[in-house]
Amino acid sequence: MKLVIGGAFQGKYYYARKTFNIQDGWVDGNTCSWDEIFECRGLLHFHDYVRRRMQAGKEVDGLAGELLEKNPDICILTNEVGYGVVPMEAFDRKYRETMGRLCEKLAAQSGEVHRVICGIGTVIKHA
Repeated sequence: MKLVIGGAFQGKYYYARKTFNIQDGWVDGNTCSWDEIFECRGLLHFHDYVRRRMQAGKEVDGLAGELLEKNPDICILTNEVGYGVVPMEAFDRKYRETMGRLCEKLAAQSGEVHRVICGIGTVIKHA
């Protein structure tokens, strides 16, 4: 498993395609199904996928482990969530905390973790 994190519009997708040579097989967390995340090579907008599941009232706590088990070679791209002002809405606070905890689990389970800023990637974990 590979995890690529960074701010919005920082070049994570271009960086991951180039660095890991994954040109096809990507799905978008804004629109993909539950089954697709276990069959794809790369998952864009993981943070949006998690938000959609939470808004639908579906469980996400075991998602990191299930991804590792069912799709161990996946490359996951996600925005860094949690910096800045704490949201006023209860759902948004719960989402923020959930994303932080999921990313922590994904990073622990990933063989590689990269952080991308301005299109420049920094390896923060390489097993």
